[in-house]
Amino acid sequence: MLALVMLINRSGSMVLPFLGVYMTSHLGFSIENSGIVLSFFGIGSVLGSWLGGQITDKIGEYRVQSLSLLLSVPLFCMIPLFETEVGLAGIILAQSTISEAFRPANSVAITKYAKPENITRAFSLNRMAVNLGFSIGPALGGILSQISYELLFFTNALGALLAGIMYIWFFSKRNKLAAKKERKINTQAVTKKENSPYRDGKFILYCFFCMLFSVCFFQLFSTLTIFYKDAAKLSQENIGFILAYSGFLIVLLEMGFVQIAEKYFSLAVTLLLGTFICGVSYGMLAFDHTIITLLISMTLLCIGEIWVLPFMSTITALRSGNNNKGAYMGLNGIAFSVSFIITPYLGTMIAENYGFGKLWIGTGVACTFIAVAFYYIIPWMLSKKETDKEAV
Repeated sequence: MLALVMLINRSGSMVLPFLGVYMTSHLGFSIENSGIVLSFFGIGSVLGSWLGGQITDKIGEYRVQSLSLLLSVPLFCMIPLFETEVGLAGIILAQSTISEAFRPANSVAITKYAKPENITRAFSLNRMAVNLGFSIGPALGGILSQISYELLFFTNALGALLAGIMYIWFFSKRNKLAAKKERKINTQAVTKKENSPYRDGKFILYCFFCMLFSVCFFQLFSTLTIFYKDAAKLSQENIGFILAYSGFLIVLLEMGFVQIAEKYFSLAVTLLLGTFICGVSYGMLAFDHTIITLLISMTLLCIGEIWVLPFMSTITALRSGNNNKGAYMGLNGIAFSVSFIITPYLGTMIAENYGFGKLWIGTGVACTFIAVAFYYIIPWMLSKKETDKEAV
C-alpha cells in the first residue's frame, strides 16, 4: 500500500521536470536565473529532509507523511501566482520543504513494514512505484504544459491530495495498532542510547559522496531537460515521452537487476558499477545528441540508477539503529537535497559559459571518481565490528 500511495503521488509529480522549461520559455527567465530559482527547491529539500527526519523519530512516520501530502496541495496551487524570480523562489522553497519532509518518513515506514531480508527489494518496490508514477507524470505533464502551465500545477496538487486521502484511509488504524505495540515493547525493554548520525564520521563521509553522485545524477531534472530542448531541439511532448520511457524501463528492469546485484555483487561493487554506468550515460551526450543516442543514454542512466539509489537506502538502514532510523534517513536525504541546490545553478552555469559538451564530459569523469570512492568507503563503514560499535 505504501507503494500504491507513492504511485498516485508521483503520477502527479510533473512540475519539477518542467520548471526549467516553464521559467525559460513561459516567464522569460535566463537559463542562469532559472538555475538559481531551481536551487531554492534544493534548499527546501535540505530543510524538509532534516525536519522530516527529526520529527519522524518524535511523532512517527504516519503523521509526518499525512501532513506532508495534505499541506503540499495548496502550495502547488499557489505556484502560478508568482511570476518573478524572488516570488517563485519563495513559493518553491516553501513547497519543497513541506513535500520533501515526506521522504525520510516514508523510508522509515518501509523499514518498519518490510522483513530485514527483503529490505532492498522493499525499497526497490517503492522506487518502482515512484518511477511508474514518474513515467505517467512527465508524459501527461508534457501534454498539459502545451495546453496550460496552470493546469500542470493544479493536476500535481490533485495527485498529492489523492495520495494523502488514500494513505490516511489505509494506515490510520494500522498506525494506532503499531503505536500501541511499540509502547508495550518500550515498557518491557531498556532503551539503548544510539549514536546520532551527525556524530557518525564514516556515515557523514558516505553521505558526502552520495551528495556528489546526486549532483551528477539529478541533472535529469534540470540541465538535461534544457539540453533536450535547446541542443537536441525536442518538443516538450517529446521531452515528456523520454522521461516517461525512463520510468517504464525502471519498472520493467528494477526487480530483476536488484536480484542480480544481491546474488552476484557486494554492496560496494553494486554502487561502483551503477555510478560508473551513470557517468557513461551522461558522458556520451557530449559527442552526439540524435534521438537514438538520447534513448541509449537514458537506458544506461536507468540501469545505473537501479544499481545505486535503492542500495543507498539499504546501506543507510544497515548503518542506523532501531530508534534513530528517521535521523539517519533524514541525513542521507539531506545529502540528496543539497544536490538540488548545487546542481541547477552549477549545471546551467557550466552549460551557458562553457557549453553542454564540457558539462557532460565533466559529469562522466566525476562519476568515475565517485564510483571508486564508494567501492572503498562502503566496506569500511559497514564492517561488522564498526557497525556494532558505532551504529547500534
